[in-house]
Formats: sequence, structure tokens, C-alpha cells
Amino acid sequence: MTIQPNDRPLLEWTGDSLAIGLFEDAVELTGELATLDQKFAGVLKELIAEEEFKGKANSTIFTRISGNSPVRKLIVVGLGKPEALKIDTLRRAAAAVARVAKKQKSKILGLSFPLWNNDPEASAQAIAEGVELALYQDVRFKSEPEDKAPQIETVELLGFAGQEAAINRAHQIVSGVILARQLVAAPANAVTPITLAETAQTIANEHGLQLQILEREDCEKLGMGAFLGVAQASDLPPKFIHLTYKPEGTPKKKLAIIGKGLTFDSGGLNIKGAGSGIETMKIDMGGAAATLGAAKAIAQIKPDSEVHFISAATENMISGHAMHPGDILTASNGKTIEVNNTDAEGRLTLADALVYADKLGLDAIVDLATLTGANVIALGDDIAGLYTPDDAVASQLEKAAQTSGEKIWRMPMEEKYFEGLKSGIADMKNTGPRPGGAITAALFLKEFVKETPWAHLDIAGPVWTDKENGYNGSGATGYGVRTLVNWVLAAGE
Repeated sequence: MTIQPNDRPLLEWTGDSLAIGLFEDAVELTGELATLDQKFAGVLKELIAEEEFKGKANSTIFTRISGNSPVRKLIVVGLGKPEALKIDTLRRAAAAVARVAKKQKSKILGLSFPLWNNDPEASAQAIAEGVELALYQDVRFKSEPEDKAPQIETVELLGFAGQEAAINRAHQIVSGVILARQLVAAPANAVTPITLAETAQTIANEHGLQLQILEREDCEKLGMGAFLGVAQASDLPPKFIHLTYKPEGTPKKKLAIIGKGLTFDSGGLNIKGAGSGIETMKIDMGGAAATLGAAKAIAQIKPDSEVHFISAATENMISGHAMHPGDILTASNGKTIEVNNTDAEGRLTLADALVYADKLGLDAIVDLATLTGANVIALGDDIAGLYTPDDAVASQLEKAAQTSGEKIWRMPMEEKYFEGLKSGIADMKNTGPRPGGAITAALFLKEFVKETPWAHLDIAGPVWTDKENGYNGSGATGYGVRTLVNWVLAAGE
């Protein structure tokens, strides 16, 4: 599929399906749209009336145009109220149109949308992202594709002449989102710590990034007892992945993105029981998937900041070598951890990854992880929790998320809750009381960052969806890639 700008006037465009965005309570046809309606013998006005179309955001209607019209079908999508127009409104509207056009077997689709904030570059990028994200289908594990209908071949953005670069950037970002979706969606026998490292190697080879893979022996020399404690039960070797993008010249910022990389989480000896969702635990590497997806996108965009992409990848399994509840592990900064629950393993792997990144002389670190069910209880399935003591980093991530359309909400870092993590025989336990469980998890991580401004994103909810959601189909969403990319790009400005 090709997405491209088209400077041909709306009234002269030809193709299979023409999509028009209309605002809520402003569906009266005036100016160019009235002329277009006359050209189509009143079909547009009639469609709006018959369907009682009000222009609510993402609502769609469509009809076939008879006769010798240069356009076969007309699609109308609602944009909501004009004063509430956001950049993500265009992204979601474009996704809704793309799905309708595909079902209508359109090969050539034209989109006529208004600008957000009088910004053609941002608007074109968002529209292109919405189309690509909505039309992606993962059929890797199907013996035969279920959808054999004709595919959309060309999408033309009307009125966006000269925005090739914006559309190309959208494609670069979406390529990272799709990689993250593929990694999360794949089963644990297809995506292992080994294949995560191989994916990082592929990104490095294709885009000229530096890659260091620390093997078990390397991690032992660095004293990564927390990470290796989780890894010791698996028959598969752990892989500590460190992928680095460096710009030409002196970088404006030095940043790190750390993703939790549990390719399968059985719970360990505190095994996940019935109803725990153990069969879904292939998604527990959603943070690592977003990290590698962001690496792929950033390597193509080439911002002015240096970025380190890190994941301590392993499985959390059960065997005669498994860590026991009650074991004490020593992390690479010397802190000792009493393991009171082997199913709280992600924070143990992140602990050593944070210590490692903290020594790199960075301006900021962001980690993201499918860390706690408590965060899902607090914020639901669509919103990630943002935990940080640093207001500047929080503001940066909130702005990046708003641009990307990915929802986050800043949560409190209530220091007194750390009392619940105190151990009688070690520096801390790896879990605290049930109340405030997502907060105590973030406070645990904070103990392993000494010098660098840091933020933690708990993405346990939005990494997966059971139903079609905006520009996401059901399944893996690739959550976090767009926010991370926007954060990196803004940091270099």
C-alpha cells in the first residue's frame, strides 16, 4: 500500500472511494462541499439526512454513487466538535475510514480532512499513521489468510501537497509499532530471550546501531543477582540486550529506554493459578517489544539525541533450579532483596537494568513494563500509569503521549508506602501489601536509580486489547512506541 499527498482539487479527484471528515453539529454543506454534492446529484446531502448523521467522532456512513461518476463510493466520517479537535482525532478518523474502505473493496482511497492546529505536517503524519495502523493484520501463524478480499493499494491525502516527509515519518514510526505488535502477539515458543536478542541484532545490522549482548557469565561478573535469580529456572539462557543509537556529531541529549523482557511468566514457584491469565503471559515482554519498536523507528528517523535501548530478557519458569519464596538476592548495586513472591519477577530484572543504565551518564531514563495488575485495577485497560519523582520528565512524557494518542496518567509516589517493602532480614522485599501495589512496585524500582532523572510506565493494561480499539485491532497494540519516539524527538529540540 502506498500513502501519498495529492494536490488535485477535491472536485477533480478520481478513484474508488472518497472520504470526507465533517464536524459535529456542522454537517450543513457549504462552499466546496455543496458544489461536490451538486456534482454527485445530491447524494451527499441525502446520505447525511437518511442516516441522521450528526458528525460524532469516528462515526461513519457510506454510499455508492451511481452513473458515470469518477468516484464509486462516498464515505463520511465524524470528527466531533471543532473546538475539541485533537491530533489523535484525525488519526482515529483515518483509521475508521480505512476499515470501511477495505470492507468496501476499495483499491484507491482519497481522504479530505481539515488541519489540526493549522499544522499540515502533523496532520498528514497522524492521518497516515491511522491508516497504516488500522489496516495492519498479523497472519503469520495462519496456514491460510482468512481475509482474501482485495487490499487498498493507494491512499491519497487531499490538500496535503508537499507532505511526503511527514508521511514517510509516519511509516517509520508505524514500522516500529508493528514490530512491537508482532513481538507481543507471538507465542512464547516463537519469541524467546534468544529471538529478542536476534531481533535487536537485525535492527543493529539494518540501521547501523551498536549492539552489546551480555550473556549469563557477563551478567554474573556485573553482579546482576536480581536478574539472574529470575532467569535461573529456565532452560533458555538469559540475554541482557543493550542497543545504542548515536547521532552524527555531539548528541543534544543522552537517554535510555528500558523494557521489561519476560518472554513468558509462569509465576515461578508462586505459580499463577486458575483464572490468572497464565495463558496470556507471552505479553509480559511488552516493555521490551516497545523498546525494540522504538529503536527501529528512531534508527530510521535519526534524531539528534543518543538513545540506549536496554532489556534484561528471560523467562520466569519452574524447575529444580528455581528461586524459592524467601530467597535473598543481591542486585548489582549491592542492595539485598527478600523474594516474598516469585511472581513479582519483572521488577527484579528491571532493578539490574536500571543500575546498569544509571552508570551510563544519561540525561534521563524511562522504563516501561507490564508490571502490576494493581495498575489495571486503578486505571483500567486503556491507560498506562506514570510514576516518577521528576516533574520535568513527567511533563515531557505527558506531552509525548498526548501527541501520540497513547493515554497515560501520573500516579503518586507516596514515599511512606515504602514501609510495606521493608524486610527484617534484607534491605527490602520485592512486594508490599496489596493496597497501592503499583505504587510500591514503582518505589521498589526507584531504589536502583541513583543519579539519573527517571520515570516508570506501567503498561499492563494498554499493551493488549480484546476488541478493536481505534487504530488497534484486537490483540497486541504496540503501546508505548509512539510515545517513546515523540519523547526522544522532543528531547533533541
